[in-house]
Amino acid sequence: MSDRILVTGGAGYIGSHTVLQLVEAGNSVVVVDNLYSGHEWAVARQATFYQGDIHDRKLIRKILKQHEIETVMHFAAHTVVSESVENPSKYYHNNVLGSLNLIEACIEQGVAQFIFSSSAAVYGATGKRTVKESDRASPINPYGTSKLITEWMLHDLAEAAGEDFNYIALRYFNVAGANMSGKLGQATPEATHLIKVACQTACGIRPGMSIFGDDYDTPDGTCIRDYIHVDDLAAAHLDAWRYLQDGGKTRILNCGYGNGFSVREVIECVKSVSNMDFEVDVRPRRPGDPPQLVANSDAIRQLLNWQPQYNDLEMICRSAFEWEKRLGSAPAAGDYTT
Repeated sequence: MSDRILVTGGAGYIGSHTVLQLVEAGNSVVVVDNLYSGHEWAVARQATFYQGDIHDRKLIRKILKQHEIETVMHFAAHTVVSESVENPSKYYHNNVLGSLNLIEACIEQGVAQFIFSSSAAVYGATGKRTVKESDRASPINPYGTSKLITEWMLHDLAEAAGEDFNYIALRYFNVAGANMSGKLGQATPEATHLIKVACQTACGIRPGMSIFGDDYDTPDGTCIRDYIHVDDLAAAHLDAWRYLQDGGKTRILNCGYGNGFSVREVIECVKSVSNMDFEVDVRPRRPGDPPQLVANSDAIRQLLNWQPQYNDLEMICRSAFEWEKRLGSAPAAGDYTT
């Protein structure tokens, strides 16, 4: 099965991994990315690349029409929780208004399928061991709110468009690791992902790292998250696309393994796979961090027949560490965050 697919944010971390799998599956792929946090070198050479922004309605219309796009996968977004707390307008402008512009253009141009990169941040601090899609969404930071608003917009615009427009919103949990073939990995400037930061520290790129809060109501006092390998997440997008191609209807789905690991457990895992010890200090909690977020992933496994291949924290950390050794780039100046 092949398709003409537009991937927004396809030069970024998750987008580039998904583009790679799409072109390897024989699809005609177009990427639009403003390179704010992505890299053109990360885009598979078989894809057509446009440097541009999802706010540019004229460009988006041109791409959709010229390439006869049938499916859009929308990754383009700002994603740093702490930054969203400090500068919420940036997140509402880009994540909400940019998405609205894109969705409207898709419906106007007759795009039938839309796959949206949502986030587990929409749930907030649930107090539950695992969360499922039917649980109340109550984000505690502007990043999560921007994703939830986009889900609402998708719902309302899809209802108005009728049966000709269906979407899947994938609520990502904590994405980590690098492409298992070694072709791609996390190369975002000033990345704040825990495993990325820990691997940079193990490689000596950072002099040390921080844990933000060790007094949460968890077994070791640090936040617990569900870490999903980026290749498995990319595969979920292809499964979602096939589901829609086969006549599947709109759904919101969690995308995680259902396993929770604390910040301290992750750091110890990185130390183990890298065979390196490094300095870790403890700082106060950051605003917007829920104590625990772990997926109930029954729905995606059943509906999409999603079968993750890399559900192993050690494998995730090892792939990230090996990528970091190859990448060997220093981060921009700023706080060392998790």
